[in-house]
Amino acid sequence: MKNRDGLQDRIKNYLLDKVLIIVLLVMIVIISILNPSFVQYRVIVDILTQSSVKLIVALGMLFVLLTGGTDLAAGRQLGLSAVITATLMQSVTYSARFFPEFGDIPIYVPFIVTFVVLGLFGALNGILVAKFHLPPFIATLGVSTIVYGVNLLYYSSERNNSQPLGGLKFEFTNISQIKVFGEINMLIIIAAFVAVVVWFVLKRTAYGKQIYAVGGNKLAAKIAGVNVDRVLISAYVIESMLVAFAGILEAARTSGANSSYGLSYEFDAISACVVGGASLAGGIGKVQGVVIGVVIFTVINYGLTFIGISPHWQQIIRGTIICIAVAFDMKKNRA
Repeated sequence: MKNRDGLQDRIKNYLLDKVLIIVLLVMIVIISILNPSFVQYRVIVDILTQSSVKLIVALGMLFVLLTGGTDLAAGRQLGLSAVITATLMQSVTYSARFFPEFGDIPIYVPFIVTFVVLGLFGALNGILVAKFHLPPFIATLGVSTIVYGVNLLYYSSERNNSQPLGGLKFEFTNISQIKVFGEINMLIIIAAFVAVVVWFVLKRTAYGKQIYAVGGNKLAAKIAGVNVDRVLISAYVIESMLVAFAGILEAARTSGANSSYGLSYEFDAISACVVGGASLAGGIGKVQGVVIGVVIFTVINYGLTFIGISPHWQQIIRGTIICIAVAFDMKKNRA
């Protein structure tokens, strides 16, 4: 009897541990039954391609969630990143260039400028949370408004007058068009590489252990010799840098940008992390869970559209999944 109870507990724990994969497989099976053409190589590649940019944002969000924080400015930061990149990446032959006086700007310059600007906003988030002890929700909400205002001022200046930015260099936009190993988009390879790097940092480095320690118990981490303020600030800077990179890729993917880019990306990222097992209380979360969380939401959007389900129902299903995931998270923390 005791052995049977032990076996049942092991099966229950295994199913709980693999619940995300089970949910994803069930969704794929149901959609495939309703429309068998869903299960084909092209569709899988499309889903992974659509997941790529949002995965990078979610991986950045994982850093701040692990510290017990959050970042409501991530979406607006992505929009600013895309706009800055687009204004500096336009071809010299484009008639409506943002900076015609600069001539042919080397392709690495927009990358550097974007990373510096977004890194400063990330540092501002971190300083407000670590040094001024503002709740992350309030601090990043305020910074989100600031970032959006800066973006609008820049985007709607006399140089552009709020016109969609286009005319980007081919060598830049081609990043999102390159195919490797047949039909695999380069964006998938880039996102996979970023995921591996983030996994290594969080799992195999002393800094990663400090991130988890700060999220688990800031006081205990401080007593153990961890510079809590430095870890918090660096987590927000890293998150903003990953968001900046996602914004650059989004500009390349769409061959342009406007001030509305990145809208609600922060909520998608938080949702994917929580569904993937990251705790809102901090200290708990895995890269592989975030990857599956992002793919699950992409499958919901893509798959339900594929079988003709109304976008309104998609929002209901997404919201239900998020509520269930947070409920499990709260129950896990109480335990």
